[in-house]
Amino acid sequence: MNKLSIKIIIPLFFAIFLSITNSYSQSENEKINTLIEQKKAFNKTNKNIIVFKIQIYNGNETQAYAIKRNFESDFPEYRTKIIYKTPEWKTHAGNFRTRLEADKALNTIKLKYSGAIVLEEKI
Repeated sequence: MNKLSIKIIIPLFFAIFLSITNSYSQSENEKINTLIEQKKAFNKTNKNIIVFKIQIYNGNETQAYAIKRNFESDFPEYRTKIIYKTPEWKTHAGNFRTRLEADKALNTIKLKYSGAIVLEEKI
């Protein structure tokens, strides 16, 4: 009878152990799926898109607007914008999706505006 009990108890023990492990992993999977859904919802409402801009000028206000006008006549295909970040005014051009696009434009722009640089910005 003792051998019969062992033959029944050991498989019963493994069956119980496996069912507990299985239910634990299911609850963990549910938690992970819930977290993934929460992250997706968060990302939809808090989009941080990285764009690249070319900074043409950094200095005083009068010169920033003059550079903007000159740049717009030299490169009408790029949108320009004046930004004030204490204590300086900045003239930015373009909204490029990739660094490669911005670098290609920078090569052309640097022929006329040698101090131009590429900046990364989150919007």
